[in-house]
Amino acid sequence: MAYWAYVSGVSDQPEDLTFEVPPGLALAPEAAEPVQPKDAATVILLRDTAAGLEVFLQRRVAAMAFAAGMTVFPGGGVDKRDADASVSWAGPPARRWAEWFGCDESLARALVCAAVRETFEESGVLLAGVGDAVVEDTSVYADARAALVSRELSLAAFLAEAGLTLRADLLRPWANWVTPSGEPRRYDTRFFVAALPAGQRADGATTEAESSGWQRAEDALDDARTKRSTLMPPTWITLHEIAEFGTTAAVLAEERTIDKISPTLVRERGQVRIVLEGM
Repeated sequence: MAYWAYVSGVSDQPEDLTFEVPPGLALAPEAAEPVQPKDAATVILLRDTAAGLEVFLQRRVAAMAFAAGMTVFPGGGVDKRDADASVSWAGPPARRWAEWFGCDESLARALVCAAVRETFEESGVLLAGVGDAVVEDTSVYADARAALVSRELSLAAFLAEAGLTLRADLLRPWANWVTPSGEPRRYDTRFFVAALPAGQRADGATTEAESSGWQRAEDALDDARTKRSTLMPPTWITLHEIAEFGTTAAVLAEERTIDKISPTLVRERGQVRIVLEGM
């Protein structure tokens, strides 16, 4: 398991996170050549409740190759088919997303499509619609969801067959995190925020998660502090940021400057200190 996955809210100073190496976990030597990060997208789903603003979180199964057992937001790697320019699209064009995330338009398109696809695969929430209307009942697309998970179907083909338009206007850019260079699996992950569409429910019906549910950001952080869950630095810091807002509308209205945040692992006498660059 990745070393940095063991951070669990040990400090309220995000620029200086330190954690002890758990018993039995040996520190592997740093790779001579850093692994090239894979592009990925993750979505922070939000909803307003009587108890306050909540986020949708999933605890990944222990058998996962990356972030096993971690509490995370829905997301995953970009599929090369996500860049398909035939996707029916509403909202900010790929050019605008490229400006926000500092990448080319093809990758920007792929990132938005990956965000929509992964959110649907892992939570059942579909950021798409017909005309100005957003889908309310996603259960009718259960077969397509399974085919997307198995990669038998691309997002472009699914949307075309269903007569749906991807709703990029329901997403907002939030952050860009890169896995430390010493890790064997690395991701260049762009974070998005989105409100749960009216009428839809997040079911978390995915083989990648052992449990899913909604929590206030403050409660999720308390779970990490008391060792009831474990968070990676991006999740931990994002929850701290979301906790500052009272409503979904306030989060979506926040104007963000997106810089790459590249944590560095510093190994010192049985501990690993995480230094964050780009914050």
